[in-house]
Amino acid sequence: MTGPGKDAPPQFDEAFRAALRDLVLWRRDVRRFRTDSVDPELVVSLIELAARSPSVGFSQPWRFVLVESPERREAVRASFARANAEALNTYADERRGLYARLKLEGLGAAPVHLAVFADETTEAGAGLGSRTMPETLRYSVVGAIQTLWLAARAHGLGVGWVSILEPEAVAQALEVPAAWRFVAYLCLGWPAEEHVDPELERHGWQQRVDLESLILRR
Repeated sequence: MTGPGKDAPPQFDEAFRAALRDLVLWRRDVRRFRTDSVDPELVVSLIELAARSPSVGFSQPWRFVLVESPERREAVRASFARANAEALNTYADERRGLYARLKLEGLGAAPVHLAVFADETTEAGAGLGSRTMPETLRYSVVGAIQTLWLAARAHGLGVGWVSILEPEAVAQALEVPAAWRFVAYLCLGWPAEEHVDPELERHGWQQRVDLESLILRR
């Protein structure tokens, strides 16, 4: 990447585009972490970059909660245990056995826990673009999460999105404003292992869907 001037947009060369593709391909949902600490300044820098993501109407609805209290972390783990047991009961036979063997969270080892919410009552943006599609506020938050995820991977960090949780229980445990809507609970840390293929694919849960089946041409 080269930058011809202070105010000129950067030029991204083929080497950068190849590295970006590698970054996307190697961005994995990590569940197996080392317990080594992560520099708090690095974590804040990742959040700062995530907050530069695009948002509907420039509403910037993302709200980040660094979960540092052992008691609050334990409440989240308890929520996972309940939700995971309920999910297990929805499967039968071989699928149930496979689900029971899957590693689905890194809550115990990950040194950083980050909950992400959408403030759906934010006055920023004055409702531009979200009046007809209010869900775009949450979509904006998801875009910020992807930015953080890729930036973390570029530093060698792993990120795991724990979705087997009870949103209301998590919001209550973290004592966030009532208007905030829970979007994601992220574990961040140094991966204990590295794989280019998704863990669920590697362990036989789901194969990658054929690209042509995802594209509708009109």
